[in-house]
Amino acid sequence: MRRSLFAGALLGVLALLSRPAEAQFGPNALRQVLRHDTVGLARVLARPDHYRLQIIYTRIRRDAAGQPHFRTSRYHVRPRQYFYPASTVKLAAVALALQKLRALNAEYPGLNPDSPMLTDSAFAGQTRVRRDTSAAGGRPTVGNYLRKILLVSDNDAFNRLYEFVGPEELNRELARLGLRHTRLVNRLSVGDQEPGSRHTNPIRFFADTAATQLLYAQPAGYFAGRWPRLGLRGEAIGQAYIKGDQQVAGPLDFSQKNAFALPDQQRLLRTILFPEAVPAARRLRLAPDDYARLRTAMAQLPRESDHPRYAPAQFPDTYAKYLLGGGGIAALPPGVRVFNKIGQAYGFLIDNAYIQDEAHGVEFLLSAVLYVNADGVLNDDKYEYDTIGFPFLRDLGRRVYEAECRRAQRSK
Repeated sequence: MRRSLFAGALLGVLALLSRPAEAQFGPNALRQVLRHDTVGLARVLARPDHYRLQIIYTRIRRDAAGQPHFRTSRYHVRPRQYFYPASTVKLAAVALALQKLRALNAEYPGLNPDSPMLTDSAFAGQTRVRRDTSAAGGRPTVGNYLRKILLVSDNDAFNRLYEFVGPEELNRELARLGLRHTRLVNRLSVGDQEPGSRHTNPIRFFADTAATQLLYAQPAGYFAGRWPRLGLRGEAIGQAYIKGDQQVAGPLDFSQKNAFALPDQQRLLRTILFPEAVPAARRLRLAPDDYARLRTAMAQLPRESDHPRYAPAQFPDTYAKYLLGGGGIAALPPGVRVFNKIGQAYGFLIDNAYIQDEAHGVEFLLSAVLYVNADGVLNDDKYEYDTIGFPFLRDLGRRVYEAECRRAQRSK
């Protein structure tokens, strides 16, 4: 009986938060956790609309056969309410790049994620890539781009995969996977917009690092179709924004930028980590070694990577682990692995994570986004990431993890 009551209380923790702010701190399990917290979680939870806060928490329990079963609680989740997804879109790009390679391999044997990949240019603003000193063979590869993205969220690596898969296939496949509030319509950090975002570079793959044995050549591409229409709300954000060296009054328009709703983010994560729990028509078309490659890179810490190599002083273990790690401000609990993808831009912080502690029998999905931009000005680099955002995500991850550990202990 005690176990049942405790389970019900924990399941309701985040669901109860969807009540008005004044009712959030009643006599419940969450109130006990937050009772002495007046700086981190409590500050944000008291003003969820101000911080554009959304949280999805999915408990995972295994049956006698080891099959996972999911139960999700949501707080303030509004799939049509826009937030800028920043680097979280990169998870879709790496998964669909592996899928495209897997399909091409049937026609071009030998083509794989470690095949040297040379990118040329064919339209204004495009750039070439012929070498990658961080890669084992000194040449760019999809595999090395994947590791750069998942270990430290490299922007150029995402742009190269955007060019390889192409916006038409990216958006078509996102829709097939059931991600109804998602669009990928531009590269990152290069000012990509119409018409350049519709043009993709010519790319060649080779069997050798000398780039003499051509495996596959993909010509320059152009997407002439219509971008996904998502019917999102709130795509104009802020009170002003910086353009060049001038401040422009009024909100910044995000209607022509990428979108990736939080439910879609967690759905994609579940599709990658638990494909057997997804209907066959909604699965990625990947082989077991593709899934293994993705999962390995998602959980790997920067210092554990040989190619590329990352200096621990610049890239601490939790550099790309916001939940539990706070983006480098705290270590992960011993034995915990986090499979995730983070995003940070324009005052938005996002983490989409699967957290696992095998020793304690704990595993769960936790996805969250919040907006920390007190002055309402975008592009001024004055965001409260360090004072509010990272501490909140660190503490949120820890509170849920600790509750899961207590539950696991009681169930023994």
